Formats: sequence, C-alpha cells, structure tokens
Amino acid sequence: MSQDGRPKGANGPQQPDDLNWDPFDEALKADPHPVWQRLRDEAPLYYNSQYNFWALSRFEDVERAHREPKRYSSAHVTVLEMMTEDAQHEGPMIFLDPPEHTMLRRLASKAFTPRRVAELENEIRDLCGNLLDAQQGRERFDYVQEFGARVPATVIAALLGVPPSDREDVRRHIDQMFHLEPEVGMANDVAAQAGAWLYTYIADQLNERRSTPRDDMFSDLVSAEVIDHQGVTRRLTPDEASGFGILLIGAGTETVARLLGWAALVLADHPDQQAALAENPSLIPNAVEELLRYESPSPVQARWLTEQVELHDRVIPAESKVLLLTGSAGRDERVYVDANRFDIRRNIKLHVAFGYGIHFCLGAALARMEGKIALEETFARYKSWTVDMEDAVPLHTSTVRGYHQLPICVEN
Repeated sequence: MSQDGRPKGANGPQQPDDLNWDPFDEALKADPHPVWQRLRDEAPLYYNSQYNFWALSRFEDVERAHREPKRYSSAHVTVLEMMTEDAQHEGPMIFLDPPEHTMLRRLASKAFTPRRVAELENEIRDLCGNLLDAQQGRERFDYVQEFGARVPATVIAALLGVPPSDREDVRRHIDQMFHLEPEVGMANDVAAQAGAWLYTYIADQLNERRSTPRDDMFSDLVSAEVIDHQGVTRRLTPDEASGFGILLIGAGTETVARLLGWAALVLADHPDQQAALAENPSLIPNAVEELLRYESPSPVQARWLTEQVELHDRVIPAESKVLLLTGSAGRDERVYVDANRFDIRRNIKLHVAFGYGIHFCLGAALARMEGKIALEETFARYKSWTVDMEDAVPLHTSTVRGYHQLPICVEN
C-alpha cells in the first residue's frame, strides 16, 4: 500500500493538493460547507496528514459506518483530540462498544421512555413560555443564552433531579465544558475545570440519593441493577454512575441549545420560510428535521477502524482514526435534491444528525419535542426577527458547531 493509503497497483484517484479540511481551523468552522462539498465531490475518502485521520463526507458512507459499529469502533473515544490507542471498557456510554455499551444503553433507555418524555411536554411548554415572556417589551435579547440554552438545561436537570436553585450553575458549567482554545484546537483549563466541577457535583448528588432516595433519575442511577458482559447482575459503581450523569446532562443540553441557535439564525436568513412558519405553525415539526439536516449541531463524530476498509479506490488501514462528517452528509446532493437550499417543506426520509444504529441518540425524541415547542412558543410571540451578527459569538469545537450567544432583534 502506498503512503497516501491507495492500494498498491490501483489507479484510484488522488486527493487534490489544495484540498484541506482541518477540524480546528476557525476560518473553516465559520462555513465548512464549501470545503465539505469539495470533499464529497473530489475526495469522498479524505486523508489529513497533519492530524493523521481519514474523513467520510458522503451520506451513504457516513450512514454505513454508523451501521457497522464493530468495524467503526467508538471505544477509542469519539472526539478527535481525545482519542486513545487502547480501547476503553468503562466510562461514558458513547465511548464504549458492546457489551459494555449495551449494558449502559439499556439503563439509559429507562430515562427516555415515550411515557417519561410525553410527561415533560407541559413542563417544557410552560418553561418556554415563561422564558420568552420575560423578554416581552425588549427589542433585543440573546436567543441562546436567555432562551435556547436554558430550555434543555432546565429540562434535563429536572429529569435527573438537580434542585432548581442549582440549575443555572450547572448550565453555566456545561457551557464551559465545551470551551475550546482556537490557538491549539484543544480543550484547556476552562473545559477541564468545568468537567471536574460537574463530576464532583453529580457524585455529591448521587451520594445524597443513596441515603435519601427521591423520584428522579439520580435515584434511579444509584438503585438500578445492570447485567454486565459476564452475566453478573450488579449496581453501577460510583464512577460509572457519575460518568453516566455527566453524559446525560451534557448531551441532553448541548445539542438542543445549538439547534435552537441555528433555528433563530437560519430562519432570519430565510424570511420567506420564517413567514411561512409564523402563518402555519403545523410546519414546525418538519422544519426541525430540515434544520437538523441543514445545520447539524454535532457535525463530526470520530471512530477507530478495527479492520482495513477499501472505499473509493483507496484503502484505510486498520487502527486508523476516521471522522464521520454528519454535517456534510446532510448536504449530500446524491441524497437531497438542491441540498444547499433550506426548505421547511422538504420531504426528509432520513438524516443522520442524531447518529444511526446502536449509537442513535437516545434523547432524540426529547430533543425534537424541545425544538418543536420552543419554536411554537417563539412564533406565538414574534412573527419575525433579525440577528445582530456583530455581537454573535460562535461555539465551535471539533465535534460541535453553533452559537454561544446570538442576539436577535424583535418587534413587540
């Protein structure tokens, strides 16, 4: 095999010398879609020598990789800058393969049953209404910090059992956990300290539930019994339970916060679509799916290849890092007609914004409900808005893309 990964003797295509996608490049993060389109067209199997990873950008390849978890392993961590050479057998569920992943997923599914999600609908609607009513009379407010990020953080915190007095502090630390230093493309002390604070906070809450159980997910975590890969029935260790809590509270907040930020921006950029939703709110559920396709809040997932794979006349060696570009897959013209056009009436049979296969997001139904209700309550109060991009603050990591702050201007 040649150094660029092509099979020896094959006449497969070389990737263009001027084609470079760097997941840490701030300029590319601002609008990665042009380079992702080049990847899909010119290098559907792309190799980055600087960071030693491969990337899949077409929908068919990304979707297939999600369906082959044994080949595309999650057990080496699914964040590029955190990946390990050794497979993990304990830790957050999203960083594990079966059987460890299966054990924890069964437990997590108990938190997101259809009944439990449905029971949250009225609470979510009241929360959205109260947060938006607090902005009445103002001509300008931060749609993310004063609304979009508070909704999912409050909902998942309530589901877990975080006391109301602690929820804003927890939300702030979740935001900080996703901080990235642009100069080096690595999480710094801000992110590390926030993660440590959350771990300690959750561990303290779990310890409290061991002595004083309540009707919440924290209590479920300390009392739940799981069957491990050796067939032994046991309870979660304190580290497993704390890690599980961090996963739920982080993942349950971040995706929806970014989704709602994108909703505000994309709809402001498409006033005809914004007007259509204001006139006909029944279009909102499909608009949420189109937003997820058009601007995926989590556009990149990393995997570790456990065996050699040949794609597009090139070979990815075993033990390689492979990035699945969900954000690119959502704009693949081979699947979506006029893919770069935002269309709230588009017939979307499938997208991969929530992953696929065994790692499909367990909280997808809750995230969709939160997005739907948040937009319904927004349009109930505002028929249109514009975005003040001069004061907008992006939040871009190697796996998350969206806005930390997004001021909007409204008419009351």
